[in-house]
Amino acid sequence: MPFISKIQRQTDYNRFPSSTPIVIDNGASYFRIGWAGETEPRVIFRNIVQRPRHKSTGETVTVVGDHDTALLKHFDCTRSGPRSAFDSNVVFQFEIMEYILDFAFDRLGANGSRIDHPILITECVCNPVQSRSKMAELLFETYGVPSVAFGVDAAFSYKYNQQRGVCQKDGLAISPGFTTTHVIPFVDGEPVYRGCCRTNIGGYHVTDNLKQLLSLKYPHHMARFTWEKIEDLKMEHCYIAPDYALEARLFQKGSKEAEDKTRYWQLPWVPPPIEEPPSEEEIARKAAIKERQGQRLREMAEAKRSSRINELENQLHGLEFLLQQLAQVEEEEISSFLSKTGYVSKQEIESTLTKVSQSLRKAKGESKVEQAENEEKADSSTSDKYPLINVPDNMLTPEQLKEKKRQIFLKTTTEGRQRAKQKRFEEELEREKKTREDEERRLENPELYLEQMRTKYKELYEKVEQRKRLKTNGGHANGNNSGGVGRGERLNAAQRERMRLLTTAAFDRGKGEDNFGAKDEDWQLYKLMSKDNDDDEDGADEDEAELARVCSRLQAIDPTFVPKPEPTPSQVATTEVPRVRLLTKEDFQVVLGVERFRCPEILFHPNLVGIDQAGLDEMTGASIRRLASKNEALEDRLTSSIFMTGGCSLFPGINERLEAGVRMLRPCGSPIKVARALDPVLDAWRGASAYAANLQFKQQTFNRVDYYEKGEDWLRRYQLRYTL
Repeated sequence: MPFISKIQRQTDYNRFPSSTPIVIDNGASYFRIGWAGETEPRVIFRNIVQRPRHKSTGETVTVVGDHDTALLKHFDCTRSGPRSAFDSNVVFQFEIMEYILDFAFDRLGANGSRIDHPILITECVCNPVQSRSKMAELLFETYGVPSVAFGVDAAFSYKYNQQRGVCQKDGLAISPGFTTTHVIPFVDGEPVYRGCCRTNIGGYHVTDNLKQLLSLKYPHHMARFTWEKIEDLKMEHCYIAPDYALEARLFQKGSKEAEDKTRYWQLPWVPPPIEEPPSEEEIARKAAIKERQGQRLREMAEAKRSSRINELENQLHGLEFLLQQLAQVEEEEISSFLSKTGYVSKQEIESTLTKVSQSLRKAKGESKVEQAENEEKADSSTSDKYPLINVPDNMLTPEQLKEKKRQIFLKTTTEGRQRAKQKRFEEELEREKKTREDEERRLENPELYLEQMRTKYKELYEKVEQRKRLKTNGGHANGNNSGGVGRGERLNAAQRERMRLLTTAAFDRGKGEDNFGAKDEDWQLYKLMSKDNDDDEDGADEDEAELARVCSRLQAIDPTFVPKPEPTPSQVATTEVPRVRLLTKEDFQVVLGVERFRCPEILFHPNLVGIDQAGLDEMTGASIRRLASKNEALEDRLTSSIFMTGGCSLFPGINERLEAGVRMLRPCGSPIKVARALDPVLDAWRGASAYAANLQFKQQTFNRVDYYEKGEDWLRRYQLRYTL
C-alpha cells in the first residue's frame, strides 16, 4: 500500500543474518525500531496513523507518523484524523497496529511481508493477556516471525543504566510516560510486579492542559497552537516548581523574579506600512483629477438642466395652446373636448400651467424674491379661480357641487401654505431681531457679554444632560445606576400621573360590578389621560435648540471656545464602542508565565485536571507499602536508588521535587536519592538492544511452535527474566 513519509528507507536489511533480532520500542507516543547490538534505533516516528483520500484520484493513502505538510495539501484529511492503536498504554486497535508495523518493517528495509528475524517488543507493565495474545498472533500469523519476546520498557531502561552505575540492583523505577505513569520496585535486579503502581496521567495530559490554557488565554491565536508546537513549548519552557503554592503567589504578586521567569513566544507579525504624506506633485495630480471630475459633473448638470428647461417650455407651450383651443370651443362641447385631453376642467389646466411656470422659473435660476413676487401675483390672480365657493348648494348641479368641494379643498390648502410661509417668515424676523440685539449688547461690553454667554451655555448643557440622565437612569441623577431601576423611576411627571389614573380606575372597578362609563364624569378620566402634559418634552426641544444657538454664537465670537460633546443617546452608544486600533508586535506575543509550572504540576497533583488519583510522590510510598516483606533495610535501599525515566522526567526540577515529596513520607533520616536516566527517551530501546544482543536472549523467547501448541494460557504465564 502507498505510504507518505519523510523517513528514508534503509538499504542494508539483507546484510544482517536471520539470527539478528529486531528490537521494537512500541511506545504510546513514538515507535522505535532497529537492530540488536546497535546503540541507536534505525527508524523513529510518531505512533499514529492517518488515511486520507487524494482530492483528484480518490485513492486512499496511509500516512504513518510525521508527514510532509507540503504533500498533504493534495489530500482530503477532513474525514480521517490521526488515530492511535493505544487505549491509555495498552494496544487495542490491532488494525492500526498492522499499518504501523507494515510501515516500520518497510522503512527498515524488509522486502515482502515475511520477517525472518526474532522480535523483541516492549509492552506496558502487567499488560493484559488479551493484548499480548493479539500482538503475538499478529506477529506470527501476518509476518511469520520465528520467535517473539515481550519486555517492559522501563525495566530495560533501568537495567541499561544499572550497568552504567546510575542506579543499584535494588531500587524504584518511576516512568512518567505519554498517557500513564508507573512505579516499579526492583529487588536483586528483577522487577517485583506485585508492588507496581499506575496513574493515568502522563505527558499527553500535560500537553493537552497547556494547549487548553493557551487557547483560553489567546482565542484569536488558536490556529497557531498545533499539537507539535505545544509539545515543543512544553519541553523547552515548562518546569516543576519546588513549592507550587509559593511559586503561584510569586507570580500573583508580579515580582521581579516572576518577570524573569516569564517567557515570550513571538508569533509571525508584519508591521503595517507607514503612510507617508503625499508629495506636492501627487497633491497637484489629485487636484487636477478632482477638477476634471468636477468640470465633467458640472457639464452633466448643465446638460440635464437644459433638457429640463426644454421639457418644461414644451409643456408650457402645450398648455397655453390647449387653453387657446378651449377658448374657441363652444360651451356644449367643452366636456367632450376635456375628456380627450385628460383634464377635468379649465381650472385644472390653469393650475397645471401655473405649476409648470413656477418649475420653469426655478429651473432657469430666478431669485427667491422674484419667485415670491410671481407666486403672490399668481395667488392674487387665482383668487378668482374659485367662483363656486360663495354660491349656495341649492343653485348648483351635482357636478358643480363636486367642483365646489374641490375648490374649497384647494383654497384651504393654499391658505395653509401661505400661513406656514408667513409663520416661517416671522420666525426668521424674530431670529434676526434677537441676533441684532445680541450684537448690540456685545458691542457695548464684549467681556460681560462673553461671560454671560458662557454661563448660559453651561446652564443649558447641564439642564439638557440632567434631563437625559433622568430618562436613562430614573432617579439616579449622578448617572451611577448601581441598583435596579424600576419602570416607575424612568417615567416623567405626566406619565406617572397617567399611571396613577389608570391604577385608580382599575382599583375602583375591582370593588364590585364593573359599571365604568355609566356616568358622564367617568369619561373625564380619558380627557385627563389624553391631556397634553408633555410640556417637558417641548421644553427639552426648546432647550436643545437654544443650546445649539448659544454654542454656534460662542464659536463665532470666541476662537478659544471648545464645545462639549452633545449628550445624545447615539453619542453615548458610540462612546461605548471600543476604538479600533492598529495591531502591534505585542498583540502577537504569547506570554508563558504561570503556565510553565502549572501544567506539569498535574504529575504530582492529578486532581488539577479532574483525575482523582495519586501523584508521583504518593505512588512511591504506595509501591513500597505493597511489598510483602516489611524490611526497613530493603526500603532504605529502594529509596536510596529512585530511578527516573521517560519523557516527562526531562522537566527541570522534577528530581528535587520528588525527593522532597518522598522525604515527607519516609521516616526522618532515611536515605533518599533520585537519579535520572542518561537518556530518558532512548535508554529503553538501548537497554532492549543490549539485552537482545546477549547470547542467552534466545532462551527468553517463545517460538511459533510454542505458540501453536501452548496457546494463550502459556502467554499468560510468560515472564521475561532481565538478568541474564
